[in-house]
Amino acid sequence: MALFNRKNNNAPAATPAAVDPALAALSGDYTIDPAHSSIGFTVRHAMVTNVRGSFGEHEGSLKLDGADPANSTAAIDVKIASVDTGIADRDGHLVSGDFFDAEKFPLMTFRSTHAEQLGGDQYRITGDLTIKDVTRPLSIDLEFNGSATDVYGNERVGFEGSANILRSDWGLTWNAALETGGVMVSDKVKLTFDISAIKAATPQA
Repeated sequence: MALFNRKNNNAPAATPAAVDPALAALSGDYTIDPAHSSIGFTVRHAMVTNVRGSFGEHEGSLKLDGADPANSTAAIDVKIASVDTGIADRDGHLVSGDFFDAEKFPLMTFRSTHAEQLGGDQYRITGDLTIKDVTRPLSIDLEFNGSATDVYGNERVGFEGSANILRSDWGLTWNAALETGGVMVSDKVKLTFDISAIKAATPQA
């Protein structure tokens, strides 16, 4: 099911097609369900293995417009102090001034500015990612996993996706040289998103 219309600039002008009823039914405001969503990362350590982690505390919202999907938006706030790599000492280093400086900059935020369909259920959402005091554009490739009504009657939509960034672009530059060459922590970081969002109830007239 397409969420974002693909524009064909070479196509002749025509009467706009009727909106897909199933797509229109998704229109509305959604709240990201943190209990069934995850925001994580993977980074190369010591040039030979990967360290994976996630942020346990985050909140966000989606606005889906079925009549004009390009108007759909997303906003996410992530609590830096909730980082979890499974090693307490490493987590403590990540929230320190060497990396995120969570005491001074407690949140990482994303605000979307544009969305497009890549084909089928594949999409790309672009926006502004802010880490510490640096804001830079970020594009996230997403797959729409569908919609469903859960056992409690909540209408849900699901997405999963990823993006690769260079952490140095956001001022995360701490590193240590290895005796055998290379560095302790890769500059390249893969961000991963697995999102379940609940539709807000429609007010009764």
